[in-house]
Amino acid sequence: MKRFAALLTAALISAGTVLATSATAQAAECRSGYFCVWTHANFDGMKIDHSGDDHWWEGNMSNQDSSWANHGVSGPGVKDHVKVYDGRKLTGAVTICLAPGQEVNYNKGANDRGSSHTWTKGC
Repeated sequence: MKRFAALLTAALISAGTVLATSATAQAAECRSGYFCVWTHANFDGMKIDHSGDDHWWEGNMSNQDSSWANHGVSGPGVKDHVKVYDGRKLTGAVTICLAPGQEVNYNKGANDRGSSHTWTKGC
């Protein structure tokens, strides 16, 4: 009976490891130190990534953003939050603001509205 319990425990731990690995695989692919934007929800479609500010999103990204990830690096005095603006050159309303480590797979209010972004010390 003890052997069965040990095998059952090992199987449950293994299953938990597989589930944890699967959940991690769903995270946004965005390099450390970068802010990433995708044209579709759930981190899909065309992607752009930035380690700094971008005051003029080029081409097919302007007003096509649907998911976002902030993998910026934090530290004392570091601008680690990202504000997305609905106008180019950081004009207009802030459509979404992400804290460090925050990933947003979809936001109805911000969807297809971003045109520029800046790193800042807070939202």
